[in-house]
Amino acid sequence: MGRLDTKVAIVTGGAMGQGAAIARAYVAEGAKVVIADIAKEQGQALADELGDAAHFVSHDVSDAAAWATLVEDTNSRFGPVNVLANNAGLLRFGRIEEMPLEEFQLLVNVNQVGCFLGMQAVSRTMRKNGGGSIINASSVEGLAGMPSCTAYAATKWAIRGMTKCAAMELGPRGVRVNSVHPGMIDTPMTRVHGGDAAMEFGASKVPLRRVGTPDDIAPVYVFLASDESSYINGAEIAVDGGVTSTHAFGA
Repeated sequence: MGRLDTKVAIVTGGAMGQGAAIARAYVAEGAKVVIADIAKEQGQALADELGDAAHFVSHDVSDAAAWATLVEDTNSRFGPVNVLANNAGLLRFGRIEEMPLEEFQLLVNVNQVGCFLGMQAVSRTMRKNGGGSIINASSVEGLAGMPSCTAYAATKWAIRGMTKCAAMELGPRGVRVNSVHPGMIDTPMTRVHGGDAAMEFGASKVPLRRVGTPDDIAPVYVFLASDESSYINGAEIAVDGGVTSTHAFGA
């Protein structure tokens, strides 16, 4: 018996990186999973790999109407959704004096508004069907600052705060809301900003002396989706090799 045999999950940003690892881990533990992403080719390939337990939907997390359709499709296909891995996000670097407002707003729309819309969309189904688990992807930049990261950190701190408010609002209805705070993880999103050199620099700042992998993150999402975490609500869980034990990467 899998740890997630009764679960129906939506994983946003599920086509690659951390999201793909989460989707694979969910299916391996018995969940039915809808992979939601704008990366159509990679998302469909992953759904094909995972078989009947997975389905891909092209989805823009900043579109409220798309969220309503996504939840309805999931409910019809697999049954009422009771897990949301709110994983989709963008990373951009830029100093305060140089970052265009349009780029700042892009991160807000995808990272922050997308997370809000996801919670809003699934909470209605979860409340009607006995509860569920919402897992929001924040970051170590939602716990501490880093130069050239104002826009990204703004959204990740917002997710941290929204998580705690939602945990208080939805907890009485059996819906748990928690945030996960990865450190530097080796994914396509991070590699585009410096490749191997960036990974080596990141590793030098981590007490464990390595950057993380998506497979370091996925088990935390399995635990939070499962009934094993039934008394965990409003928590923030750092998965960072110990980097927030002292200071941020930029210190």
